[in-house]
Amino acid sequence: MKWTDSRLIAIELADAHPDIDPKTINFVDLMKWVIALPDFHDDPKHCGEKILEAIQLAWMDETD
Repeated sequence: MKWTDSRLIAIELADAHPDIDPKTINFVDLMKWVIALPDFHDDPKHCGEKILEAIQLAWMDETD
């Protein structure tokens, strides 16, 4: 996965952290969790606030 795969990342995060409300996570932790996903293979420097926001929104959709 790459940073642009926000929906896939959100699904993986929802599975990896089922007890977390994605509305409460800060972007620093979110970035760390994405990078730690086993299928994630992209440069951390290619991440920005808009990408993290897209991932967070997709994660919120997954949990609803």
